[in-house]
Amino acid sequence: MDAMVAFSWIGIMLLVGMILRAKIPFLANILMPASVIGGIIGFILMNIPAFVTATGIDSNMCNTIVGFFFTLSFISIGLTATPKEEGKSSGETAKQMVKGSLGMGLLWGAMYCFTPIVGFITVAAVGGFFDMDAGYGALIQFAFCQGPGQSAAFGAQIEAAGALPGAGQVAITYSVIGFLFAFLVGVPLAKIGLKKGIASHPEKLSTSVLKGIYKPEEQTENCGKITTYNGNIDVLAFHMALVGLTFVITLYVQKLIMMIDISIVQTMGSMTFFVGLFVAYIVKWAMGKLNVKQYHDDILQARITGCTTDFLIVGAFMAVQMSVIGKWLVPMMVMCVVVGIFTLAVTLFFGPRIGGSCDFERTLGLWGCLTGTCPSGVALIRIVDPNLRTTAATEMGAMNAAMIPGTLIVPFIIEALIGNMNFMPTVALMCLGLGIVNIILMKVVGTINKPTYSFKKPVVCPEVTDDCDNFEQSGTRSPF
Repeated sequence: MDAMVAFSWIGIMLLVGMILRAKIPFLANILMPASVIGGIIGFILMNIPAFVTATGIDSNMCNTIVGFFFTLSFISIGLTATPKEEGKSSGETAKQMVKGSLGMGLLWGAMYCFTPIVGFITVAAVGGFFDMDAGYGALIQFAFCQGPGQSAAFGAQIEAAGALPGAGQVAITYSVIGFLFAFLVGVPLAKIGLKKGIASHPEKLSTSVLKGIYKPEEQTENCGKITTYNGNIDVLAFHMALVGLTFVITLYVQKLIMMIDISIVQTMGSMTFFVGLFVAYIVKWAMGKLNVKQYHDDILQARITGCTTDFLIVGAFMAVQMSVIGKWLVPMMVMCVVVGIFTLAVTLFFGPRIGGSCDFERTLGLWGCLTGTCPSGVALIRIVDPNLRTTAATEMGAMNAAMIPGTLIVPFIIEALIGNMNFMPTVALMCLGLGIVNIILMKVVGTINKPTYSFKKPVVCPEVTDDCDNFEQSGTRSPF
């Protein structure tokens, strides 16, 4: 019952976000997704004790739901057939996916190594004025490059060892700021891409697109084909059942993987969403072999992916509990801004150079992932590619394999933070070296090329059919 109540409140926040996007011109003009609007409101409410008491929900319930939807979103991506790029064969598309996954994953791994250095140096420079240990700056990688779950876990581990008091709360606070960075910067970038025609499937910025709700006469697309007789089984129930089947298989496969006593194998196995993605690939392959693939509709499956992502984003905001550490607020904000600027510069430099027709979508996905979570990246991709017709969203699942080498630095960072700060210079050199190795590997595998797009490209679809400040509707009147 508790989980259902939490799920329902997440849904309510989504509805609130949808209404506010439609009603407030500023939110419409910046293309802020309803999930982010609702998530921010949910985050504020969840940090008001009276609301928590009145509703009976807490951050742990939301965090549990986030964990499930995180895995389900990647399972749904895996069950969806890989979209074919126009003018390219299946083999060419697959090659582009491998390149995209390697490029994004290796860059992610590099940033996993670079950000703790930048964070440590920044806090070392300004933290002394506020009695803040420089070690708190190294926690930024767990927040910006992973998310609230990992930041809370690693922060609590360090704190439990008697080092860096309040590390868990500091790390979670970083993750909240990272989420805000992901969308406050990512959404305007997405809008620029739409206006400039950089996006692979740019849409005209009509009033309906801005408000996020289509007029009745514009509601022409279907959510998918009816592949089953509803008197037998509803088509949505069939597709959700496939997701459920894949999830159960994933849990058993994960148990088998964790029996292998090899560090890197267990690291991969611990990521349920990563295992789920590849189990989904196997299920999709098996459906083809059993000649039942024709009963599966990719458009409907993409809708399920979008649904899980929306609920996940709201839940992630609501799962974060932030008690502002007043005396450290300034150095924490300074450090996050510095890391944010560094991350943006790296993303905008390497993103267009991966080498593919959907590099802009990859750039958005990378920015979301490097400041929030993978679903943050998927949410940004959906702004410019709402039907997931590019391979970028699929690549964001597979790229987790390429970033694993970058995570090998984590035990050394934790060791230094727990009690051996004299080890920190050595760890910093290890981070720098491993990060550079990742960049070199990007060049070796051909994911550093000439830019495939530029923000200087002339505007090709800037027109807005109606003034967003004037919400006049033609045809049937809508409450939105």
